[in-house]
Amino acid sequence: MLLLLTECSEKRPTDSNTTLTNETAANQFVDAFYSFQRDSLEEVLSAAKESQPNILYYQKWAECGHYKVLKRGEIIHKSDSIVLVPVTVKDDLMSALEIDFNVTDTFHIAVIDGRIRSVDTSSNDPDRYYEAKEWVKNNLPELIDTECEGIWNGGPTPCECILGYIEGFRHYLKAQKGNT
Repeated sequence: MLLLLTECSEKRPTDSNTTLTNETAANQFVDAFYSFQRDSLEEVLSAAKESQPNILYYQKWAECGHYKVLKRGEIIHKSDSIVLVPVTVKDDLMSALEIDFNVTDTFHIAVIDGRIRSVDTSSNDPDRYYEAKEWVKNNLPELIDTECEGIWNGGPTPCECILGYIEGFRHYLKAQKGNT
């Protein structure tokens, strides 16, 4: 029985240290992402090479879409190495759609040995956002075809891409209002 208690007590500090380490890494990531300084984010992602194209693209997309952090939610520990960080933002996309809604992007961050190994994202974008994106693709592809080449895979023009969508969303909104 004493051996069992000893083993459990030895694991708790490790779990606590892992939790703290993962939270520190996750907070460094979010700080770097919303600093809109590419070099800072690249440094935080130095051990997450496969995530870099998508996340660096998204950082520039967010900067050009004027993402403003409204709330950084509590870090959620999914496992010993996966943490989720919800961040609620105000952005130009929802404004262009005249939606009174602030999107929460959730960063899914894998941390091993104190280093970020991968980052994925998810979002609670409303259905109208996806409808508008599809409408722009079908009705005004000239706003996004070239501009969004390589989207979410390190493409060269994330600013032009989001600006094309924002302009397209305004046209979508006018078309929707004209149909009512």
